[in-house]
Amino acid sequence: MTEKEKMMKGDAYDSRDPELLKMYHRARKLLQAYNSLDSELPEERERLLTELLLHKASGVWIEAPFFCDYGANISIGENTFVNTNCMFIDNNKITIGKNGLIAPFVQIYTATHPLRASDRIIEDGNSTRYLTNTKPVVIGDNAWIGGNSIIFPGVTIGNNVTIGAGSVVTKDIPDNVLAYGNPCKVIRSL
Repeated sequence: MTEKEKMMKGDAYDSRDPELLKMYHRARKLLQAYNSLDSELPEERERLLTELLLHKASGVWIEAPFFCDYGANISIGENTFVNTNCMFIDNNKITIGKNGLIAPFVQIYTATHPLRASDRIIEDGNSTRYLTNTKPVVIGDNAWIGGNSIIFPGVTIGNNVTIGAGSVVTKDIPDNVLAYGNPCKVIRSL
């Protein structure tokens, strides 16, 4: 099994694998072009996002600067707006539904590491590597994720959900609720 296959399966993998580094460098080039692009060039903006992301439906708008690891594991539904300075660590699938609002500085993580240093740090004489595991993140349709929120690996956020600004979402959030806090919890139904 390749390191990429391990990554997508959620098994421990080496993120410095040559195939993964090639994907990473490709994304860096596309992100550099996207983040420095004149905002009045919508056709080039669309081309770069289509090349970067696994799936980008019509009407998706991502404000620059935008950051991700690979881009190739991100799917975004129609008419979703991603505001400035968002960071999507897409070492596994990140799926965002339609009509979403992702506020500034939102961070979505799919990567995690073993807690024990001896389990995550691999020293083989000439180099040190760090093992990583992944879990996908899913955000439903019509969700609004408030600014500076952090979404942990493996979390699913339902449809029609509002996550308050500054939340740390460590567990699944059901449909049709307002949730916020650190850790994020359901406050009331909507």
